This record gives sequence, C-alpha cells and structure tokens, in this order.
Amino acid sequence: MNIFICANVSKEKSAETVDVVMNKIKSIGFEVSGFSDSREVSPEAEAFIRDCDMVITIGGDGTIIRWGRYAAKYEKPLLGINTGRLGFMTTLEYNDIDRLDRLKTEEYSITERMLLEVDCGNNGTYTAVNDVVFTKNKYAKLPEFCVNVDGFEVTRIRADGIIFSTPTGSTAYSLAAGGPIIAPDAKCIEFTPLCAHSLFGRPMIFSSDSEISVSFKGYEKSGVIINVDGDDDLDFNENDIVKIRRSLLALKLVDIDGGGFYNAVHNKLMTPLK
Repeated sequence: MNIFICANVSKEKSAETVDVVMNKIKSIGFEVSGFSDSREVSPEAEAFIRDCDMVITIGGDGTIIRWGRYAAKYEKPLLGINTGRLGFMTTLEYNDIDRLDRLKTEEYSITERMLLEVDCGNNGTYTAVNDVVFTKNKYAKLPEFCVNVDGFEVTRIRADGIIFSTPTGSTAYSLAAGGPIIAPDAKCIEFTPLCAHSLFGRPMIFSSDSEISVSFKGYEKSGVIINVDGDDDLDFNENDIVKIRRSLLALKLVDIDGGGFYNAVHNKLMTPLK
C-alpha cells in the first residue's frame, strides 16, 4: 500500500509525530509515497494523492478538511491523526500510533461523509466538507437573507449570517450557533441562522436531494461575505444567487477503533476538555 502523508507542522507534537508515523508505516511493509507540510495543495501534492492508496493527515480537523477535498476528488480513503486541540474528525491521537498495525491486518472500516457543492456563479464552484457561511460585513447593518428550497421560499430573515452545513459540519460552527448534532451517516443539509433578529429564527434540516438558493437584500449598503470551510472569503452582492446542493463527491474516512463519531461526541463534546 502506498500512503501519502500531509501534516500541519504548526501544531504541537506534529513534527515528531510525522517521524513516528513514517517509521511505523515502513515497519508494517507499506510505502510512504510522498509527504507535504504545506498549507497549500500544490499540483505535485495533488498528483501524489491521485496515485496513492490512502492519505494520512497529521494535525487537526482543519488539516482533514483542507486535504479531504482532494482525497474525495480522487476517491482515496483518509485517516486523520490528531495533534491539535479537538480533532473531532480524526481517527487516532498522536500517542496511538501503534494502532496503525490494523491497516496491515485490515482491521478497520471506512465511513463516507457527504459534501456540499457551492455554486457561487462568477466566483466559481467550491466543495465544502463542513459548511458554507454567509456573514454580514464588519460594522454593516443587518442584511435580509432569502432562502429558497427547490424553488419554494422558505424564509426571509434578518441576521448576522446563515450557515449551511453537512452532517460532518454540524459539530463545528453550526453547533456553536445553536444547531443540532447530526450523525455523519445521515444525508441532509442543515440550516442555522446566526444571531437572527427574529423570534422564529431556528435551525432547519433539508433533504440532501434539495437544491438551495440564497440571495439577500441589503440595508443601508450592508454587504455579505461567503466563506467555505473557513478558507474562502468571497464577496456576495445583492444581485447574486448562490446555489447549494449535495456534491457528487464523498469523503471516505478510515475508522480503526469503530464507533469513532459517538466516541468523539462523548469524549470531546460531552466531557470537559482537560
């Protein structure tokens, strides 16, 4: 098996974890086909992902999100090793490297996470692992967001912003904004308002088969920014329409111990961090 490793070396423990992981991979008879410690996915790194059998990330959830888009593009399974603070999507902690033996014995499972396709018109089309967030510009007046689902208007709401997330992203910004936790194998799109100026601004769950259209009406020159997975800040104008739907791609995450999602909910969300 050929494995491509990518690491966020700004995280504490990452650099030493890289060496331990590489030695472990080689000791079980696998090959490390490439390595990247860059935050940017270069054409060379993308080629390594295309040709490898599995991707291993070393860092936190952000590292999985960044490289996961490309793993999904080439249908490669991804295993995350946590050297960050939360690491909700990761499979192993940095002190659990010995469990990589299970890759050799095939004692692991693969779960598929649905992604979102975000069509921003002239600004391009993006893939979201977690979410797409619409927020008002700093110091701007509250815009009025209009959300249509399959051609039907669902809501017009004045708010600081709105979030559309995957089930994976339900434990990220959406959770902090009051949205529910959604099991990762559910197929749906979550809508969560941010600080809505309304008594009726509540989260909603839409079918993954739906196409969602978003526009907004400004107030005293209020402006809106679109952010996809925390990486892309795109201007959103009053005449623009953004379309959100389920992506044809899926992220395949390796689960070595089983019950990874519910263990993470219990250990990392329901239990105070030490």
